[in-house]
Amino acid sequence: MARRLGVWLIGAKGGVATTVIVGILALKKGLTAQQGLVSQLAAFAHLDLVGWDDFVFGGHDIRECSLVHEAKKLHTDSRVIDEHVLSQCLAELAEIDANIRPGILLNVGKTIEGLADPALRNSKETQMAAILRAQQDIKSFAKQNDLEQVVVVNVASTEPILDAQSWPETWDELKTLLDGSGQIRIPSSSLYAIAALDAGLPYINFTPSLGSAPAAIGDLARQRKTCHMGHDGKTGETLLKSALAPMFAHRNLEIMSWVGHNIFGNMDGKVLDDPENKRTKVKSKDRLLREILGYEPQTHISIEYIESLGDWKTAWDHIHFRGFLGTPMVMQFTWQGCDSLLAAPLVIDLIRFAERAHRQGEVGLLTFLASFFKSPLGIQENNFERQFQLLQAWADGIE
Repeated sequence: MARRLGVWLIGAKGGVATTVIVGILALKKGLTAQQGLVSQLAAFAHLDLVGWDDFVFGGHDIRECSLVHEAKKLHTDSRVIDEHVLSQCLAELAEIDANIRPGILLNVGKTIEGLADPALRNSKETQMAAILRAQQDIKSFAKQNDLEQVVVVNVASTEPILDAQSWPETWDELKTLLDGSGQIRIPSSSLYAIAALDAGLPYINFTPSLGSAPAAIGDLARQRKTCHMGHDGKTGETLLKSALAPMFAHRNLEIMSWVGHNIFGNMDGKVLDDPENKRTKVKSKDRLLREILGYEPQTHISIEYIESLGDWKTAWDHIHFRGFLGTPMVMQFTWQGCDSLLAAPLVIDLIRFAERAHRQGEVGLLTFLASFFKSPLGIQENNFERQFQLLQAWADGIE
C-alpha cells in the first residue's frame, strides 16, 4: 500500500543524513542492491513497510553548506558514494536542499556552536521559541508535500553530557520551565524531541545525545499517543561486543579486560575530539559489557580524530580473558568500515519500523528496536541475539 512518508532529519547535511538520502534515491532508481537493510529480511516481508518511492526528505541543520556539496565530499574525500550513483541523484539532492531549515543551537557545547551559521550563533532564541519554530518548519514541510505522516530522526553531532536528573518527571511540570527564564537548560536534541512528540510525531534518536531519554519527555510521548526510541546507533565495534560478549559468558570464560581504540576523521570525529562531547560517546559505548557479563572487567575506550581518514573508521580491540586452569589468553580484532555507510541503512530501518509501529497505534518507547542501539532506552538487554529476537517477536505479532 503506497503512503507518502516525510522524514525530518536533524543534522540533515551531515554524513549519515546525506548517505540516507542518497541511499533512498539510489534504491528508488534501482542503482543499488539492499545489503545492510534489516527491514528487507524475509522475516519482515509481511509488515507492509513504507516503500522507497514514498520517502520525502526535509530537516534541520546548523551549518552553511549544501546537500549537493556534502554528497560530493563523500565521493571525493571519503570515496564512499560511487560517481555513477551520485551523478544520477544530484537534481533530487538540490530539490531536497530546499526542504532543509536552520537548526536549533541551544545548549550544544562550544564545539558544535563553532560549526554553526553565524546567524544562529548570534540568535537570542528561547527554548520555547525554538520548539515552536521547529514545529512550524515540520508542519509546513508536511503541508507543502501532502504528507500523511512524518518521522523525526536525530542524526546530528554528539552533544556534551547534560545532567537531567534534577528535571521533573512529568511533562506538565517540565513545560512550565520552558519560558526562557533559565530555570532549566535543555539541549537541542531534547528540544527537537519535544517538538516532534508534542506534535504527535515519532522521534528516533540515533545519537548518544540526551534526546527523548528524560522521563518528562517520555510522559509527553504517552500523552500525545506517539512513540520514540534511542539512543546511539550500534554500527561497528559495539555491535561486535554485543555479539561476542555472550559467547565468553556462555563458555564461562572470564573477561579480565577489554580495550578498544577507535580512530576516524569525519565531522563526528571532529566533534568528538572535544573531551566534553567525547565523554557522552564513551559513556554510551562502555555500558553493555557489565550488563551482559554480570560483572565489571577493566575497560578502556579511546576515540581519536584522524582527519585524513575521512568517513572511514578503524577500531582495534584487545580482549584479555582467563580460560581453564586459570590460563590468560587473548583475542584481538580490527574493525574497519565506513561510518556513514554502516549507519545509514539502520536509520532507514528505524524509520520504516517506527512508522509501522505508529501506524498501528503503539505508544511510548519502542523497546523491540533495542538491537539498533548501544544504549537502548527502557530495556537492560544488550545481548544482540536476544535483542534481535525481540524485533522478530514484534513482527510476528503483526498480521
